[in-house]
Amino acid sequence: MADGTNNDAFVEFDRVQKSYDGENLVVKDLNLSMPKGEFLTMLGPSGSGKTTCLMMLAGFETATHGDIRLGGKSINNIPPHKRGIGMVFQNYALFPHMTVAENLSFPLEVRKMGKSTREEKINRALGMVQMNDFAGRRPAQLSGGQQQRIALARALVFEPELVLMDEPLGALDKQLRETLQFEITNLAHDLGITVVYVTHDQTEALTMSDRVAVFEDGRIQQLAPPDELYEAPQNSFVAQFIGENNTLEGVVQEIKNDTALVKLDSGEVIAAKPVNVTKAGERTRVSIRPERVEYNKERMQEGAYTLKAEVLEFIYMGDIFRTRLKVAGKDDFIIKTRNAPDQVRLKPGTQIEIGWLPEDCRALDA
Repeated sequence: MADGTNNDAFVEFDRVQKSYDGENLVVKDLNLSMPKGEFLTMLGPSGSGKTTCLMMLAGFETATHGDIRLGGKSINNIPPHKRGIGMVFQNYALFPHMTVAENLSFPLEVRKMGKSTREEKINRALGMVQMNDFAGRRPAQLSGGQQQRIALARALVFEPELVLMDEPLGALDKQLRETLQFEITNLAHDLGITVVYVTHDQTEALTMSDRVAVFEDGRIQQLAPPDELYEAPQNSFVAQFIGENNTLEGVVQEIKNDTALVKLDSGEVIAAKPVNVTKAGERTRVSIRPERVEYNKERMQEGAYTLKAEVLEFIYMGDIFRTRLKVAGKDDFIIKTRNAPDQVRLKPGTQIEIGWLPEDCRALDA
């Protein structure tokens, strides 16, 4: 996180706040710094402040307080068209009366570039998104995926150092979305451009980003690489928002040697890594990922904590089995196990024992 004096930072938010009514803050004291060439995703539910941050960076919204810097220079008072930032939106925002080539030419004409330079840059940008053959078509003659490729080419055509993307794949079907996720990420890294990407889709955030900033209530709850965010969430909100997660409620009994003993509300005692709890007597929400839980006795590792469970539902999903259990009085405990020859298929009503290692389990804020 930035303290406002990061020399390597290309994009900086320094104590930025935003209020629309003068009372309620949509963005609260935001400090964030990005180096050049990073792909950073702002992830969070609707109303968490992520899109407002993007719009302030683009210049379509003004910060109520604080400073936004690009390449070390404050851009608070620079209008959007002079910031040299490429933008890609969910609704493509292409001019319907212009051909693909004319759409791409527009940002170059605004920058007073000559005809031959424009043609060269348009061809290069269309080549990047494999759309050279479509230069003479109008947006209405293109599919959704093709229109989004053109919108991406238009954002890249004037070779900006920073590209902002606001839910750019939200309107596309799953398979096309996944294809474009990889294309956008590879293109960004190949060109060395810096990208700020906004989405509420966690899979998109985890697969595309160098780092992810998880927003909630106008603040960054955690800023980390995708694997760290998933494996080591810093609070209950992040644990619940990123991926699937099981939670068990209880009270911390003691903390020693980086392990918290937690007495669950149902009476059982389990061990977990203390993350947002510091002393005995505190309420906690214990978090454990479905793929970290094992019910096959032969596969359980030494030192695993075990709890009794009742099978409520067993779903075959091809590559994995998804089992819903009643554990510690809760009937929404999920286990995901790999479809392997030795993996037992469970019947609803079966009483089993499940286990996991204490280091795979985190005691977070209640």
